[in-house]
Amino acid sequence: MVELLVWPALVAYGEAALAYAGGLRTPRLGGNLAIWGVRVGWLAQTALLVVQGLRADGFPWGSWAGALNLFVWFVVGVYLVWGCNARFRLLGALVMPPAAALLAVSWLGGGTGVEDGVQAGALLAAHVGLMLAGLAGLAVAAGMSALYLWEDRSLTRRDSRLFRLRMPPLEALDRIAARVAGVSLGLLSGGIVLGLARLRSGEFDAAMAVTIVLWALVATILALRLEAGLRGRRAATLLTVALALIAVVLPITHFAS
Repeated sequence: MVELLVWPALVAYGEAALAYAGGLRTPRLGGNLAIWGVRVGWLAQTALLVVQGLRADGFPWGSWAGALNLFVWFVVGVYLVWGCNARFRLLGALVMPPAAALLAVSWLGGGTGVEDGVQAGALLAAHVGLMLAGLAGLAVAAGMSALYLWEDRSLTRRDSRLFRLRMPPLEALDRIAARVAGVSLGLLSGGIVLGLARLRSGEFDAAMAVTIVLWALVATILALRLEAGLRGRRAATLLTVALALIAVVLPITHFAS
């Protein structure tokens, strides 16, 4: 039964990724096909997670593959908050291809099954959930910042493609990316606190240290935005680089630890 839910999610996410790519040429058709693919895929993955939670012997998202499955669900869910707005649908071209690829990796790694649950209490479940939700929000904020940089560059070059695409105002992208990053940082903070509460003496490892350093990096950028008026291209560049660093460094340290 679980496989019957994995495949619709994979196919729908893949269709959405292709539709978003085609939407650069035919925005109206591509956008409509893409957003329905996202919705159907997210509903199928939601059903998959519910089945996992009900049938697994333990916590089904404690392994790296299971956590990746839950992370993709969070990312797509955060994207859907804005993705249904036609002006923000181009963000899906940055979100859905990696989401489809990561779900496929999770499936190959056994993260979509129900056999290998991890015995864990509520504290670990809350820690994992907050960490993944925070990282997912930061990933979407990075996509918004990257979209800001692309739109800003296209406007500078007077790219004719912008006349065919419905794009959000730069000011709105800048503001929303900062808000999403701020809320996500709060969720990540809660996950870090719960993670530290679970540690025993001598268990503080490189993965936790890197997590805290990267948290401080994003917090510094947001603080500069509030105190020093950091806005626009510079803020988007710093946020994109910082979140790209998180995407590369954090998984490496967690898998190595």
